[in-house]
Amino acid sequence: MSLEFIIAQSLIFIMPLLIVALAGLYSEKSGTVNIGLEGMMVMGAFAGVLFINRMQGAGRFANTPQLLLIFGLLVAAAVGLLLSILLAFLAIKMKADQTIGGTAINLLAVALVIFLSKALVGDTRVPFTPVFEFKSSFLSGIPFLNYILFDKAYLTTYIVFAILLLTVFIFRSTKFGLRLSACGEHPQAAQSAGINVIRYRWIGVLISGFLAGMGGLIYVIPSSASFDGTVSGYGFLALGVLIFGQWKPVKILWAAIFFGFFKTLSVIFFGISFIASLTNMFPNFPFAMIFRMLPFLATMVVLAITSKKSRAPKAAGIPFDPLST
Repeated sequence: MSLEFIIAQSLIFIMPLLIVALAGLYSEKSGTVNIGLEGMMVMGAFAGVLFINRMQGAGRFANTPQLLLIFGLLVAAAVGLLLSILLAFLAIKMKADQTIGGTAINLLAVALVIFLSKALVGDTRVPFTPVFEFKSSFLSGIPFLNYILFDKAYLTTYIVFAILLLTVFIFRSTKFGLRLSACGEHPQAAQSAGINVIRYRWIGVLISGFLAGMGGLIYVIPSSASFDGTVSGYGFLALGVLIFGQWKPVKILWAAIFFGFFKTLSVIFFGISFIASLTNMFPNFPFAMIFRMLPFLATMVVLAITSKKSRAPKAAGIPFDPLST
C-alpha cells in the first residue's frame, strides 16, 4: 500500500472533520454550544445528495460535474443553516438548555431524513453517480503530488482549506472575529462596550449550521454512491476535534489530521500486509470491529488526557440576558 494512497484516503476523512469542527468553533466562540452538528450534517447531506440525484436524473450538469457539486454544497449548506435557526431560537431566544436542544435536533434530523427519503425517493437510500474526482494529470511530471492533489482529489478539499484560511484570518485580524470571541468569553463586558451580543450569537450559530450542512455532503461525496441517513457519528467526532484543537483553527487542523488518520486506518487496515497476516493467523479475532472502533477510542483517550488543559470559551453554553447587564 503506497504512501500517496494513504494520504489521499486520509484527506477524504480529514476534510469533513475539519469543516464541521470549524462549524462548532463559530458557534462556541459566540457562546452557544452546538451539540446538533450531527443532525445538521445529516440534513445537509440528504438535501445535497437529493439535489444531485435530481439533477443527474434530469441530465443537468452532465459535462460540468464540479459545478453540480458546488450547487449541491450550497443546497446542503442552506439546509444546515435552516436547521441552525431552530437551535438559535431555542438556545438564544428561549434560553433553553443547549445540550438538550442540540440532542433534539440530532434526533429530529435522522427521523426526518428517513421519512423524506421514503416519501421522495421510495427508499431509505438516496443514490447518486460519483463523478466528482478531478481525474487530472495536471502535475503528471510529479506523480506523487498529482495523485494526491489532482488525480484522486476533490474540489471539496480546496474549499475546506479556503474556509480554514478564512477562519484564521477572521479570528486573528477582523473586528467581527474579535467581537464574536468576546461574546463567548465576556458577554456582559461586550454588551457594555456596545456589541450586540444576541446578534453575534445568532450569527455564530447560523455560520455553524451553514458549515455543518456543507460538511455533511463533503463527508458523503468521496466515500459513497448513496446516502442512507447517517454520517457515522462524524458530528460528535468533530466536537472531539474542536476540543482537542483548543478552539483554535490551526490546532483544529492538526487535530482533524490526527483523528482522520485513525479513521483512515479503520477503513484500509486489511490492505496492510502486517494486519492481513494477523487476520490469517487469528481468523476468529474481531480485528474488523476493533479497527472500526479506533477513531472513537482515540477520541476518548485523547480527551481524557487533555481535558484538564482544555479551555472552552468561558460563557459557552450559558444563556445571555441583555437586561441583566
